[in-house]
Amino acid sequence: MIGLFKENVKIALGSIRTQLLRTILTVIIIAIGITALVGILTVVTAIEYNLNSSFASMGSNTFNINQYEFKNRRRGGGETEKINPIITYTEAKNFKEKYNYPLTQTSISFVATSAAEVKFENQKTDPEISVLGIDEHFLSNSGLEVTQGRSFNSFDISNNVYACIVGSDFVSEDGLLKEVNPINKILTIRGAKFRVIGVLKEQGSTFGNSQDLRVMIPIQVARSMFSAPNINYSLSMMVIKKELLDEAVDNALITMRKVRRLNPIEENNFGISRSDDLLNRIADLTGYLNISAWVIGIITILGSSIALMNIMIVSVTERTREIGVRKSLGAKKSTIAFQFFIETLTIGQIGGIFGIIFGILVGFLICLSADWDFVIPWGAIMAAFATSFVVALVSGLYPAIKASQLDPIEALRYE
Repeated sequence: MIGLFKENVKIALGSIRTQLLRTILTVIIIAIGITALVGILTVVTAIEYNLNSSFASMGSNTFNINQYEFKNRRRGGGETEKINPIITYTEAKNFKEKYNYPLTQTSISFVATSAAEVKFENQKTDPEISVLGIDEHFLSNSGLEVTQGRSFNSFDISNNVYACIVGSDFVSEDGLLKEVNPINKILTIRGAKFRVIGVLKEQGSTFGNSQDLRVMIPIQVARSMFSAPNINYSLSMMVIKKELLDEAVDNALITMRKVRRLNPIEENNFGISRSDDLLNRIADLTGYLNISAWVIGIITILGSSIALMNIMIVSVTERTREIGVRKSLGAKKSTIAFQFFIETLTIGQIGGIFGIIFGILVGFLICLSADWDFVIPWGAIMAAFATSFVVALVSGLYPAIKASQLDPIEALRYE
């Protein structure tokens, strides 16, 4: 059996060499379908990994209160979009004072600007730096780590110390502090001088927005420097014991309703988002993306399988006389069918290999351009191998049966 298999593989490779142009075109058709499938699945895998990395660092024992919940607000359909009021500093401060659930720490923060220019000695950045006003609990509640120096403590926040924590891009090869020890260096923001006390661990980018081009300063200092109207504040809470999370969320909901003075029949005009809910929604989103990828890939591969089947039928027709000679020499129907079947599988797997290589390359280039972390899509690779095998299996079945059923006498007469 093994010897017969090797012999059929040799015959298949010989046939491929004698019909090189047709084989190349067939391989290209299959490779295009597999490239589409692998490329899309690679991008979906990268999106899933980067989103999970962005939110999983928060842990599953945190939750946030924001103006809206972490979900899309639907428009149209005759429905009026509900507009929630922003969370003011007074409301955020009142919530923090009233929310006294045990084993829970609360943080207040806000984005002061996303277009700041930061100076160091005679150098300066482009006006693209985000400045955040934070308190002493913000980093731990957000799952952020300091790789150099330290975080803010309660003394820094209560005394409005002009100190800052910078993102990792500031100490990168092209960063403002690339050639110096960043700790205790002085940065200038809007004319105010801040002493660097810490550097954050690299966070990467989310949908092209760098999480490492930012500066964090004490919240009251930020409020005095950036006094734009209608500043929206965020509240984040971390529960020390995960099993208390449900009760802590319920307690926070009640407290925020009291702060907003909502009566019992009024709906919440703010949003509470749990970190584990975010991860579940990300999983749902990437699940839909995976389904879409498979639908697009299957449609493309369907065309590839039809093309492969047509080409193999043409090959059977052209080699009718060869089949007649083999049958007249005693070849069985199963031997003839197996020969063409192996030939189809060989072409299908060659196309699958090229498709996998090009698909991963396309996914890598998309991740590179979007500044995402690239993840080797092992699932997509295995799916591509299985898909190319099934395509060859389905495409080669009819031509192989047709070849095996040819009458040897009629086949020998074929010109």
